[in-house]
Amino acid sequence: LSDRFFPYTAIQTDAVLSLDEHTSLSTSEVDFAFVVWRSFPERIVGFPTRSHFWDAEQRRWGYTSKWTNELSIVLTAAAFYHRYPAGEGPAGWGARPHPAPPPRSLPRYYHSLFTEYLPAGLRELVDGLAACEDILMNVLVAAVTKLPPIKVTQRKQHKETVPQQVKGTAGAAGSRRFTQRQDCLNQLADWFGYMPLVSSQLRLDPVLFKDQVSVLRKKYPRLEKP
Repeated sequence: LSDRFFPYTAIQTDAVLSLDEHTSLSTSEVDFAFVVWRSFPERIVGFPTRSHFWDAEQRRWGYTSKWTNELSIVLTAAAFYHRYPAGEGPAGWGARPHPAPPPRSLPRYYHSLFTEYLPAGLRELVDGLAACEDILMNVLVAAVTKLPPIKVTQRKQHKETVPQQVKGTAGAAGSRRFTQRQDCLNQLADWFGYMPLVSSQLRLDPVLFKDQVSVLRKKYPRLEKP
């Protein structure tokens, strides 16, 4: 699963649009998200979001997919992201030893940081749980930038789908996936030595979105259609 973030030489653009096979977006959604990403290229900008919280009773980090005002994760099922800013390296990653920062000759994408800076053990953790490569990418970007991701307007609510071969046990599979993602979140926090994710209540909408004015004055009228 971590191979989706491999720095393939075929990727020549600054922006990377990450999509899962079941994701369905309109051109208006993609266009607006790209406009927002151009203003915040160091962040993950996308549609489906999740959040984390500290569960004092369980004394561990919790993960939730409930739609609330808080968000700290943008799923890479539908998101834009970029290489990390030139000249900046990951800081404050806890007390454990880490490999040297990637040399300047490498393409300075988050892909390269994910593949060549993070220890192999972290990627093996992600591949073993088979459910949290996007959480690790969000943790990585937050560790580098100290900033939250950005949610943009979405026409339809994203649902994490269950593979076709386990449709008959969708409830159990969904529960197992949720547990794996929560375990992954806590293992990442343990490895980093702190929780890098940053919470936010920001969602960006187009100008005049949902305003009672003529659609002729709106740049993205299709975003408001059901």
